Amino acid sequence: MSRWFLTAAERGNDRTTLDRRHGDGTAWSTGNVVEPLVHGAVYFAELLLAVQAMGSGDLLLITVWRGDRDQLLAGPGTEVGAVLAAAARRGVDVRALVWRSHSDRFQFSAAGNRQLCEQIEAAGGQALLDMRVRRLGSHHQKLVVLRHPGHPERDVAFIGGIDVCHGRRDDRRHEGDPQSQQMATAYGGRPPWHDVQLAVRGPAVGDAETVFRERRDDPAALSRNPVHVLTARLRGERQRGTSLPAQLPDPPARGPHAVQLLRTYPARRPGYPFAPSGEMSIARGYRKALGQARSFVYVEDQYLWSANVARAFAEALRREPSLHLVVLIPRAPEQAGRVAAPPSLRGREPAMRVLLAAGGDRVSIYCLENEAGTPIYVHAKICVIDDIWSCVGSDNANRRSWTHDSELSCAVLDTVPGGGAVASAARELRLELVREHLGRPADDDGRDLADPGRTFRALARSAAELDAWYAGGRRGPRPPGQLRRYTQEPLSRWTRLWATPLYRVLYDPDGRSLRMRRSRTF
Repeated sequence: MSRWFLTAAERGNDRTTLDRRHGDGTAWSTGNVVEPLVHGAVYFAELLLAVQAMGSGDLLLITVWRGDRDQLLAGPGTEVGAVLAAAARRGVDVRALVWRSHSDRFQFSAAGNRQLCEQIEAAGGQALLDMRVRRLGSHHQKLVVLRHPGHPERDVAFIGGIDVCHGRRDDRRHEGDPQSQQMATAYGGRPPWHDVQLAVRGPAVGDAETVFRERRDDPAALSRNPVHVLTARLRGERQRGTSLPAQLPDPPARGPHAVQLLRTYPARRPGYPFAPSGEMSIARGYRKALGQARSFVYVEDQYLWSANVARAFAEALRREPSLHLVVLIPRAPEQAGRVAAPPSLRGREPAMRVLLAAGGDRVSIYCLENEAGTPIYVHAKICVIDDIWSCVGSDNANRRSWTHDSELSCAVLDTVPGGGAVASAARELRLELVREHLGRPADDDGRDLADPGRTFRALARSAAELDAWYAGGRRGPRPPGQLRRYTQEPLSRWTRLWATPLYRVLYDPDGRSLRMRRSRTF
């Protein structure tokens, strides 16, 4: 497994307890069961059942980038704020770390996040509005940990890219969440949304809890912004929480999956006590796993920005002449407009150029649409390498996620006696995603797609058929599937001139130290 996972030394952060807590020197845990929850509706339904089953003395930990207290997890009466509040009133120890957020004027979620905190606090839980980030940064982790003293078999951690907010409760039909959020007009009034979360059971739950505890126990002020400090005092916002109960022993082993939690924390002053020089184990984990790639890399990503990140994939393509790469990204930026969209597209140009230069026709880049022809917004953050290593998390393939914001990802391997890794969980995740994108029914076994080469060709054929149907005037039945070949019109010289600094400073900033930037390392 050390061929695929980072060692504790390779993580590059000797101040974290995340690896030391294992005792055997490994930077991962074994004996886990990891279940992919594809689509927000699937995740929300499982989260709802797990929280509703909690009782007095149980512990619920949640980190939130964007939260809407009225977001339904299922039907009426399942608003996320109400569900968390009801748990607190039952005696569940509810602790939340919620990003304070930039202003709503810039399409952020300051009011919604604050209201979610207020509802949790009013019910007896504890919620902190956390702005302990690098300038213009965010806490982007999406984590829920449920612990049950005396019943470790019920412990679970949910890790991935899905926020508890409007717009996320979509399913494989991709008709969008009825509680939609405003997006570019290309996505319609009820934007279709594609996303993935993992349900992790076993010893790795203890690692996920440690991630939460390290952040929460940071003694620094919740914000260094004097406006935030003043408004927090005027509103009576909690600035410190009471001590968490002692951490329970890790749940017992229960399955075949090895799990490594990867993170991003930027270099900032003062540094985090658990990462004083920052941590970029997501970037390092990707680079190490890509160093093992031989045949097929499958990526779903919200952005695919930054030549720095694309070079990690390009190096693998140049090294292995038989390696193929498939990338799924959104057709259009999340926000349209003369100012909002061009910096996004400016960031994508060099990344695509680097990949295509390295892999040529071994690289395919697609976007998705539903049966009505409405683009599906790809928010998932997934990578599967050779059907062996898979990674799902909050991080995107861009410089911001690899260096600047706080992020959390879960890398998974299937283990066999002797410590080796085999294809199973990663393959099943890839097959589930590919079957849907090809328009196959959920019960299709995908046996013909087990070979990565056949998958590459099947995806290309499906996209070509749908593109040809559009080019031919949409005559006859619409071909099955969601795939369209991604194309991007070149930006004008003037647009590049003004969009480039916005992209570099606001959209995709660099959180590395000056030394790391100069050496071009992570």
